Amino acid sequence: MQEIAPVPPEAQDVVVAAYRYQSGQPAQVLDIHHLAAHDPLQDGFIWIGLKDPSEATLREVGAQLGLPDNAVEELIAPHRRPKLLEFSNCLIVVAVTLGLKDLRPLLGTTQILIAHGLLLTVRRGSNSNYLPLRARLESTPALLARGSDFVASELLDLIVDQYQTSLEQTEKAVEAIEQQFLIRGFKENDVRRIYRLRRDLLRVHTAVSPLAELTRRLSRIELEYVDAESRAYFAEVSDRIARTAEFINSQRQALAFAFEGGLMIGQMQQTDTTRKLAAWAAILAVPTAVAGIYGMNFKYMPELEWTLGYPLALGLMGSVCGFLYWKFKKAKWL
Repeated sequence: MQEIAPVPPEAQDVVVAAYRYQSGQPAQVLDIHHLAAHDPLQDGFIWIGLKDPSEATLREVGAQLGLPDNAVEELIAPHRRPKLLEFSNCLIVVAVTLGLKDLRPLLGTTQILIAHGLLLTVRRGSNSNYLPLRARLESTPALLARGSDFVASELLDLIVDQYQTSLEQTEKAVEAIEQQFLIRGFKENDVRRIYRLRRDLLRVHTAVSPLAELTRRLSRIELEYVDAESRAYFAEVSDRIARTAEFINSQRQALAFAFEGGLMIGQMQQTDTTRKLAAWAAILAVPTAVAGIYGMNFKYMPELEWTLGYPLALGLMGSVCGFLYWKFKKAKWL
């Protein structure tokens, strides 16, 4: 087996778990820096979990497990979208993980390498925890005996659970926005918040939805490292991811309706204000016109000599203004 320089001790914290599971025996802790040759028929099932490993760690583990160079390069390379890669002696599934911080999405990746009797998981940029799944499977050895492909399907199912947990929080935020819209409408900051949330949901949908097609492919295509018995589990995961993508779209549509409703209310308020201004302008135009005529100071204006000329002018202006106010009030412009 190829000689590789040992990884420094400070890199050991990248190992979340490394166990060998054999039928009728307790789980055996493995040292990833000293992995012996593995025969899945005799040595059982190995499950190694790494978190944010260095390139040197991945190369060492890959060499000890006998992984092809191109598979190791894929494990080292960063990914932003779900991906399925098949190699000479293994299969790599890249899944995007989702978390939330202050209602902002935190996207990470989990690379799942499936081989005969081997499951290697590499997590990056993710705070998700797979320990509950490991504990559940360890408590039921018959599940671990189904192989690495079954455990991979369970791991993908757990990732979908984390999708739904995060999306439940965004659903509450969307409902709060809708409630706010019904009570007091939107302000400028509210519009920015809606746009940001819709943009975040679009990012999540773009990152999550390809995983549905990827798992559907695992459930339908005959692959060397996925047994026929495990395909049904991948099909179920695919259906859950498809429903999750539809749920994301429904949240985006709810925000779109709220945004459009806010715009319509704003336009209605603006129209109402314009009507009020137009009505008051028409009312005030009457005294303005009469006062303007009297302000022209013509020499021959007989009404200037009338004793009742001033009261009549004021009465005329008041009557016309009152009539216009009544008409606009009746038309609900005021």
